[in-house]
Amino acid sequence: MAFTRKRQREQQLQLYSKERFSLLLLNLEEYYFEQHTAFHIQSQSSHEERKIRGSLKICSKSVIFEPDAISQPIIKIPLRDCLKIGKHGENGAHRHSAKAKSSGISLIFRQVYFIKEHNIVAPYKIERGKMEYVFELEVSGKVEDVVETLLQLHRASCLDKLGDQTAMITAILQSRLARTSFDKNRFQSVSEKLHMECKAEMVTPLVTNPGHVCITDTNLYFQPLNGHPKPVVQITLQDVRRIYKRRHGLMPLGLEVFCTEDDLCSDIYLKFYEPQDRDDLYFYIATYLEHHVAEHTAESYMLQWQRGHLSNYQYLLHLNNLADRSCNDLSQYPVFPWIINDYSSPELDLSNPGTFRDLSKPVGALNQERLERLLTRYQEMPEPKFMYGSHYSSPGYVLFYLVRIAPEYMLCLQNGRFDNADRMFNSIAETWKNCLDGATDFKELIPEFYDEDVSFLVNSLKLDLGKRQGGQMVDDVELPAWASSPQDFLQKNKDALESSYVSEHLHEWIDLIFGYKQKGSEAVGAHNVFHPLTYEGGVDLNSIEDPDEKVAMLTQILEFGQTPKQLFVTPHPRRITPKFKSVSQASSYSASVTDSPVSPGEESFEDLTEESRSLAWNNITKLQLHEQYKIHKEAVTGIAVSCNGSSVFTTSQDSTLKMFSKESKMLQRSISFSNMALSSCLLLPGDTTVISSSWDNNVYFYSIAFGRRQDTLMGHDDAVSKICWHNNRLYSASWDSTVKVWSGVPAEMPGTKRHQFELVAELEHDVSVNTINLNAVSTLLVSGTKEGMVNIWDLTTATLLHQISCHSGTVCDAAFSPDSRHVLSTGVDGCLKVIDVQTGTLISSMASEEPQRCFVWDGNSVLSGSRSGELFVWDLLGAKISERIQGHTGAVTCIWMNEQCSSIITGGEDRQIMFWKLQY
Repeated sequence: MAFTRKRQREQQLQLYSKERFSLLLLNLEEYYFEQHTAFHIQSQSSHEERKIRGSLKICSKSVIFEPDAISQPIIKIPLRDCLKIGKHGENGAHRHSAKAKSSGISLIFRQVYFIKEHNIVAPYKIERGKMEYVFELEVSGKVEDVVETLLQLHRASCLDKLGDQTAMITAILQSRLARTSFDKNRFQSVSEKLHMECKAEMVTPLVTNPGHVCITDTNLYFQPLNGHPKPVVQITLQDVRRIYKRRHGLMPLGLEVFCTEDDLCSDIYLKFYEPQDRDDLYFYIATYLEHHVAEHTAESYMLQWQRGHLSNYQYLLHLNNLADRSCNDLSQYPVFPWIINDYSSPELDLSNPGTFRDLSKPVGALNQERLERLLTRYQEMPEPKFMYGSHYSSPGYVLFYLVRIAPEYMLCLQNGRFDNADRMFNSIAETWKNCLDGATDFKELIPEFYDEDVSFLVNSLKLDLGKRQGGQMVDDVELPAWASSPQDFLQKNKDALESSYVSEHLHEWIDLIFGYKQKGSEAVGAHNVFHPLTYEGGVDLNSIEDPDEKVAMLTQILEFGQTPKQLFVTPHPRRITPKFKSVSQASSYSASVTDSPVSPGEESFEDLTEESRSLAWNNITKLQLHEQYKIHKEAVTGIAVSCNGSSVFTTSQDSTLKMFSKESKMLQRSISFSNMALSSCLLLPGDTTVISSSWDNNVYFYSIAFGRRQDTLMGHDDAVSKICWHNNRLYSASWDSTVKVWSGVPAEMPGTKRHQFELVAELEHDVSVNTINLNAVSTLLVSGTKEGMVNIWDLTTATLLHQISCHSGTVCDAAFSPDSRHVLSTGVDGCLKVIDVQTGTLISSMASEEPQRCFVWDGNSVLSGSRSGELFVWDLLGAKISERIQGHTGAVTCIWMNEQCSSIITGGEDRQIMFWKLQY
C-alpha cells in the first residue's frame, strides 16, 4: 500500500534520528529551521528547580521542545500566542541562577500544546492562561542569536495580514538558504563531478522541508537546512526508473523521482523555487535516463492495458502518476473509483452487472433524486457555475480513509484534533450510502482499497478515536456482510476491479476523471462540473497581486482538492477482453473485432502457427542478413512469394516484374508491361497469377504458367499506388483520390481471358491515396493519403468509419494488427501512430529521426524499414526502439513476412532484395 510504505520510510528515518519529533507537529505551510540541545527549567519552589533535558526546535510559527524522556509530552508554543520573548533574567524577570541568566530563554505566552505524552498519538492537550517557560541552552553562547531569531519570527507571526506573514517568513527562509550551501563532504565519492546545485524543498504529505539539491554525474542529493530527519538524502542515478514534472500548489515547480517501475511511492519529491531550476534538473536526469530507461506516455500505457499487458489496477496507477497525482501531495492523492454497488448482500456476485456501480457517471450523478436537486441549484447559479460544492478527492477525504494508519496526519490537518466520532470512517456500507445520498459527499476511493495491506481498516494502534452517539467506540472499520475479514474484503475488491464488467466499462470512468468529459461541454453533459479552482489553469496565482488574497486562494485550492491533469481529449477506447461481446458494437464490422470460432480439427494447426509467430516476434531483434541480390535497375516497390517459398516476385520503378528462384538463386523471368513504374504486386491463391499495379493507371494480370500478360484492368484516372486481393475481390488505391473495389471471378482455365471486372464500390477521398491494407477477415480497409490522413472503412457497407489526421505529410504505410483492434501508420514525418479501430482514437505516437517507409507488426512489436536503409525493431508497449539493424544502402521500400513470421524479405532503393533469418 502506497501510503503505508511512505509512512514506513518516514518511521525508519525517525529511528535514524531517534526523535519523536515529526514535521507533522508543525502547522501547515510552516518551516522547521534549527534545533539546540536545551533544558526546560521547571520551578518546584522558590529555591528548587527541575531540569528536563531535550531538544529546542525553532520553527517559523512555533517553538517546540522535545524532552529526551518519552514519558514527558512534547511542548509546542505558538509564536503568535507569545506575549514576551527574551533572555531569562532581563527586565526584572526571576533569576534562578547565574547560569540561567547567561543561557536561559524566557517565553511568556497565553497558550501551549502538549503532544505525544508517553509517546502515545492522541489529540493535543491545550493549556490556556498567561504563563512563563524557561529554556536553558547547553551552548550558552547561542542564546542571543536564538532570541534574535525568535523575536524576528514572532514579529512575522503577529502581522495582521496572512500575506504579509508569509512574505516575511519566506524572506527569512531565503536568507538562511542563501547563507548556506550543500556540504560537498557528503558526496559518496571524491571523484564525483558536480553538475548543478540549487535551493529546493523536499515534499512529504502536508509538509515541506527546505534545503539544498545537488546533482553529480552519479547521484542526486538533498540536504535539509535543519538536518532533519537525516543529514542528507541520496539517490543513485543508475537506480532511477521514472521522473515526473509535477504541479505543486498549481505551480510548475515539482519533480518526483522513482527508483521503481510501477510503485506509487516515490523516492523523493522536490519542490523548487524557480521553474527553471526544476526544468534544468529534470533535463539532466532525463538525459541520463534515456540511455537505459524508456519514457512512457498515457498512450503507451493505454495500448498495454488494452492488450491485457497491464491490469486495471496497474493502469489506474500509471494514469494517476501521469496526471500529477502523488502520495506525497494529499491535495492530489491518487484517485480510484468506487466499483461495487452492493454492500448488503451476504454473498457478492461479480457475474451480476447490478453488483457494480455505473462507471459512466460521477459519484454525484449516481442518485437521480439528489442529482435533480443539484441541477436545479446549478441552473440558478450565477457564473462561474459548478454542480458540486465539494470534490471527489481532497486531503480531508484521503485522511478520512487513512486515519487509523496516519493519525498524526489527521491531527496536523485538523489542528491537533480528530474528527467527530460519527463523521469518522466507521463502516464501508455507511460511507457508500453517504456518497450516494449525502448533500455534500461525492468522494471516490484511494488505491489502498485495491491493494493488499489491510492496516487502514484495522485500529491496530488502539487509537482513541472517540465515542459515537450510540455509545460504541470507534474501532475497526465495519465490513459488508459478504466479507469474512479485512483480507477477504480487499481481495474481493481487487477481484471486482479486474472483473469482466469493470474491464468493459472502466474507460467510461477514465473519460470522467482523466479524459474528455473532465472539462467543457462534455463535462456539463455528463454532470461532471466542479468548482473552477479545482481545475488546472482555473486560476493564475501569479496574476493575483494582493498577497492576502493569494495565500487564501492557495489554501482553498490545497484543502478543497484538485482535478487531475487531463490526459485524453478524445473518448478513451475500451479494453480488449477475451470474451468481449457488446450489443452496442453489433454493427457490420463487429466480426472484425471478435474471436472467430475454430473447429476442433483446426486447433492444432492454429496453435502451431501461433506458437511460431510468437517465437519469431520474441526473437525479432536477432534478425540477421542471409542473402542479397541486385535484380532491378531502379528501386524495388513490391514483393510477393509463392506458397512454398521457392519463387519471389518483385516489382520496381524500372517498370519490370521479375521472378527470382530462391532455390537456384537465379533470376528466371523479367516482364515489362509498360514504360512506367510498377508500384506493387501480389499473388492470387493457387500461385498461378501475379497482379501488378502501375503508375500508368492500370492493373496487370500475369499468368505464371503461360508466361504472358493475361488481362489488363484500366480502372483509374491516375497512378495506381497499391493493390490488395481477398475472396475474388480486388482493392485498388490511386492518386486519383479513390479506392475501388472490384468483383472478379478467375477464369476456369489458366491462361484464358478473365471475365470482365465489375466495380462494386468506390471509396472517395479528398486527396491522393498512397497506401491501403485489409484486416484479417477483410471486413475493414485502411487507407493513407498524401496529406497525412488515415481512413478506416467498413467494406460491408462501403462507409467511412473514421477519418484521423495522423501525419504532417504522406502516409507511407498503414496496416491492421492481427486482431483488427488497432491500426498502425507511418509517415514521412518520421512518426509511428497507433489508432483504436473501434473509436478512431489516436492512442499512441512514437517518433524517429527519419521516415519509416514500410513495416510489418504483430500488434505489440514493429519491424520497419527506414529511409536510411536500416531495419528498426520497435517495442510499442515499452514505447522504445529495441534494435537497429543495418540493411540496405538506400531506403527500405517494401517488406514481406510469411504467415509463420519466420521468413522476411526486404526491397530497397539500392535495387536489391535481401533475405533475412531469425537466430533463435
